[in-house]
Amino acid sequence: MIRRKEDAAEVEGEEARMSLFDHLTELRGRLMKVTFAVLGLGLLSLLFARPIFGFLMQPVLDALPAESRSLIYTSGVEELNVLMKVGLYVGIFLSTPVLLWQLWGFVAPGLYDSEKRTALPFVLSGSVAFLAGLAFCYLIILPPMFTFLLNEEESLALEQQLDVARAQSDNALRYARLGAWERAERLARDTYGELKGKPVDVIEAGAPQSVAPSRTVEVNARVEGFTRILDASIAALPQSARPQLLRVLDKQVEANRAQARGAHDAAAIALDDAAGLLGGAVGKGRAVAGLWALEKELAAGKATYEAQRWTRPMLTMKEQLSLVLIMLLAFGVIFQLPIVLALLGLLGLVDSRFLFKYQRHAFVVCLILAAVLTPTGDVVNLSLMAGPMMLCYELGVLVVWLMERRRPQDEAALGVE
Repeated sequence: MIRRKEDAAEVEGEEARMSLFDHLTELRGRLMKVTFAVLGLGLLSLLFARPIFGFLMQPVLDALPAESRSLIYTSGVEELNVLMKVGLYVGIFLSTPVLLWQLWGFVAPGLYDSEKRTALPFVLSGSVAFLAGLAFCYLIILPPMFTFLLNEEESLALEQQLDVARAQSDNALRYARLGAWERAERLARDTYGELKGKPVDVIEAGAPQSVAPSRTVEVNARVEGFTRILDASIAALPQSARPQLLRVLDKQVEANRAQARGAHDAAAIALDDAAGLLGGAVGKGRAVAGLWALEKELAAGKATYEAQRWTRPMLTMKEQLSLVLIMLLAFGVIFQLPIVLALLGLLGLVDSRFLFKYQRHAFVVCLILAAVLTPTGDVVNLSLMAGPMMLCYELGVLVVWLMERRRPQDEAALGVE
């Protein structure tokens, strides 16, 4: 009798080992299916890797100045490696439904029949949550994050101010071109007053003296501004007054030669003389003076802006892609938290009481993870990551609690005591 019991124990042990082996075999098969899905979708994504990369890098490029919106690569194969990496990660993202379906198929044998019927909602909700995390990161997190990282607050405000003033200057010159000198003068003087009333001549706090506003940049901008006024005036000039432009052009040539020698003060004086002669030739001295004052203020603002931006970003394709993909993947996983908690609840590994008990600990962990994952140190981006993480945790707790309320009904239907 004892021998039979020992034999039975041995048989049960062998069956248990076989059962474990079968589970591992099934897990390996499902992992292979996920791997094939990733490789297949990744190879397909390689056909569109460049436009996809451009789409992913759009928040980075939008945060850069308009004249330097480009990424560099530091080796001959870096661009190819980046595009292959794009294809691989896009394959991973697109294969999320396959991963969720295989995960559900692996744990489904241990669930009730009523719980097995939630397979399709589980896969759909998980896929939608992952896409929602990607969209939230791309549209809400990345633009302000890169704006914060790649732009100084003061220089960004000054750039926006100068862009508005430059647009108004263009409109004033269009009025002058049409012969509406009064409107041109009024718009130029109003814009000058708005520009002068703001701190366009304040150097960035803490910047070294070597980056004071460049006189070369300012006078070069004045030359460009005067040329714009001259072109607008010629279009509206009567035929009889055009011979007087020769003296104006002579002064402008003098200014250009002085600027080429580095005689910035002499160039500035020659441009002021040319502006006065142009006003006399046009017969609208007050209007030309208003336009010229605005152009000089814009030139000073441009010199200040260039001085404030004494550091320049030089971004590589590889580093920016890695940063963007890490952020996207992090938010995709964060938005999966309710689905993961629901799955753990189905398996009986966690319950709502446990999740409620350690709720404060979970919030602390969320804050720590957000601080580690967020590359910026500002409170806004930290909150934008920690907030959804906490909300997803609370949503997961609610889902687990609802599942627990439904479980007694399922057990009663199956006759489980």
